[in-house]
Amino acid sequence: MPTRDGLIRVSEAITIVRGEEELFRRTAHLFATATDMACAAAGLAGWVGERRPKEVVEARPAGTRVRKIYPSGLLLDPVSARELARRRDELGAEIRVTPEEINETIILDRRVVILAGDLKAGQRGYSVITQPEIVQGVLSLFETAWRSAIDLAVYNAQVAEIRQLAPAVLDMLSQGVKDEAAARRLGLGLRTYRRRVAELMAALGAESRFQAGVRARELGLV
Repeated sequence: MPTRDGLIRVSEAITIVRGEEELFRRTAHLFATATDMACAAAGLAGWVGERRPKEVVEARPAGTRVRKIYPSGLLLDPVSARELARRRDELGAEIRVTPEEINETIILDRRVVILAGDLKAGQRGYSVITQPEIVQGVLSLFETAWRSAIDLAVYNAQVAEIRQLAPAVLDMLSQGVKDEAAARRLGLGLRTYRRRVAELMAALGAESRFQAGVRARELGLV
C-alpha cells in the first residue's frame, strides 16, 4: 500500500519509489557516504548514479571504489566511447563492458541495492532493498558479470576498426540490403563484410541480424 509520502513499502526491507528525483532525495546520503559502489547501467542517460550533484561526488570519501558495467554496444559510438572514458577518468571508476543484457542495478557498500524497474506514466520505479539475503544474491550476480566483462580500454581498442564501419553496416542491415550489394556499396569484399557484420553482432550481444537492429536502436546507434 502507498504511504502518505507516495512510497510503496513492500516490507521494512524493500521500498519502491517513483522517479529519479524522489529516489535521489531518499538515497543522496547513501551516495555521499558510500565507500564501495557497484553499478550496472544499460545506457549513458537516465540512471540516477550518473546524475547526482557534483557536490555529492566531490564529498565522496577518499579511497571509494566505484565499479561500473555498461553494454559493449555503446563502444560502437565514438561519442559514447569518449563519454565512458571521461567518466572513468573523472570519477576514478573501474569500467568494464559486456555484450550480455544488463539489469540496471546499483549496490552501495554491499548493504543496499537499488533496482530499476519499467517506465510507467513517464516515470521509472525503483526498488530500494536492504534485506541482507537479497542484497547478497544481487551482489553475487554482479560479481559474476564483473568477472566476465572486459576492461573498457581493452575493448575500446578491439572495436576501433568496426566502430568506423558500424553506422554504415547498421544502415545496410536496417534496409535489408543483400550482403553482396552491401559489400559493393561499402567497398568491401563479401567475406570482409560478413565478418564485420559478425563482429557487430558480437559487440551488440545479438544472435541474429534482427536482434542486432533492436539492440542498436535501444542504444541509440540508429
